[in-house]
Amino acid sequence: MEKVNDILVKVAGLFRKYGIRSITMDDISRDAGISKKTLYQYVTEKNDLVNQVVDFELERANECFESVRSLGTNAISELFEVNRFMIEMMKRNSHSFEYDLKKYYPEAHQKILQRRRKGMYDSVLANLKRGKAEKLYRSELNEDLITRLQISRIENMYNDVIISIGDYSAENVFKEMFIYHIRGIANEAGIKFLEENIHKFDYSEKEIFKDNEDLGASK
Repeated sequence: MEKVNDILVKVAGLFRKYGIRSITMDDISRDAGISKKTLYQYVTEKNDLVNQVVDFELERANECFESVRSLGTNAISELFEVNRFMIEMMKRNSHSFEYDLKKYYPEAHQKILQRRRKGMYDSVLANLKRGKAEKLYRSELNEDLITRLQISRIENMYNDVIISIGDYSAENVFKEMFIYHIRGIANEAGIKFLEENIHKFDYSEKEIFKDNEDLGASK
């Protein structure tokens, strides 16, 4: 199993750097340092490999996300950590990988979209419940509706022609989106905590990646 994971890590790196369509099974076996015969002991064809990479990446992302969420001392500080994680994930995502996946492997692409959406729904909903219990969020807010609004906001951000990621840094886009979200759901105590800790949204890309490396090393 460990050998398979090592191969999938290398393949995921190739796909994210160069896209899926341009990478051949020869490229994969060469980069992984194994023969094609050995490679085909683990996969039946490239389509099978793509699906294994998608499953593997989703599982890794989920484990990392749960670890990141646990760093928050309360519901709002949890969102600080989620913001950091999402910036990193966005910067590491390759447009060519997403494009190839959507065009040539639609089933795998749909799997990613559905898993991401479910993960976001569960995460946002749990955070709202936590914030209410900690008396940081408005007690009367509609949890399901706010959860769906936040998911829609995140998903539409990637396709919005009005707000181009090329015009604003990922840090600024996500920072403002999360502050907007928190101000909409927080009560007086929550707003006070946000104002006192809002500087935590200001961190460099170097800090983001270092924290994530430390997190991975601690597992």
